[in-house]
Amino acid sequence: MKQLQDVDLKLLRVFMTIVKCGGFSAAQATLNMSQSSISEQMTNLETRLGVTLCERGRGGFRLTEHGSATYEATQRLLLAVDTFCMDTSALKQHISGKLYLGIIDNTISDADSPLARALRQFVSRGHDVHLDVYIGMPAELEERVLDGRLHIAIGHFPLRVAGLDYAQLYDEPDGLFCSRYSPLFAANDEDSGLFERIAASHIVARGYLQQRDLQQLQAHKAAATVDNVEAQAMLILSGAYIGFLPSHYAARWVDSGDMRQIAPARFHSDWPFAAITRRGVPLPTVLRAFMADLLPGQH
Repeated sequence: MKQLQDVDLKLLRVFMTIVKCGGFSAAQATLNMSQSSISEQMTNLETRLGVTLCERGRGGFRLTEHGSATYEATQRLLLAVDTFCMDTSALKQHISGKLYLGIIDNTISDADSPLARALRQFVSRGHDVHLDVYIGMPAELEERVLDGRLHIAIGHFPLRVAGLDYAQLYDEPDGLFCSRYSPLFAANDEDSGLFERIAASHIVARGYLQQRDLQQLQAHKAAATVDNVEAQAMLILSGAYIGFLPSHYAARWVDSGDMRQIAPARFHSDWPFAAITRRGVPLPTVLRAFMADLLPGQH
């Protein structure tokens, strides 16, 4: 494809819908097309690109290596097109288009998060903006902001990545928790042998914070690793594991007596949450408008 035409954008949007739906048959209702029409459009796109994007047939729908790369490139392309449309709309003093927002998992119960307030204010201004939300791990969110698939992401980011700007939002407290089924549930927090009992316990750690968790607990290894807070809480509630959780997320089980926080004076951290955007590129108008509500006084 030497030059991008309007028809190519249409074909790429069809391709995106097929991938999101998981196949030709599943995409029929969304696209309002027959399966034969969808197949014809995909053949046209593959001819234009000169590569095979997917395998379809009795074995089901599956992207090829070229198809996966094209899917990611198309996400970036369509985001750029949406950004262009939003910026030109702003010339008429009217903000419209899409805002691609990333959020770290399970922050819904955090009363300190400014996100709900910012979204409420942003929507109340009457913008014609469609919000596209992605939930992911910190490294995922950073990658998607870097490559342009997200405009902005909010979360805890243990490392600073070159090419991103980090705007501090608030701190999220966390602590060490165990279930009522755990032998540590009735332990004395002032017991001199508590550290040894903790180090001997089965510890579950979030992958991106594993070394920090083990160092704080003076333990050599984790017995389980998870990539989200819900899985962490599930293993802790089983009584077989102990681990760290955000205090706001654990509160419901602490209140019901199903969990307790172990030695909060010893095992306590405040994790900085930040909003990240891509450095060195002009911010789309819709993103500037959203950040004005997310970070009042800074934009």
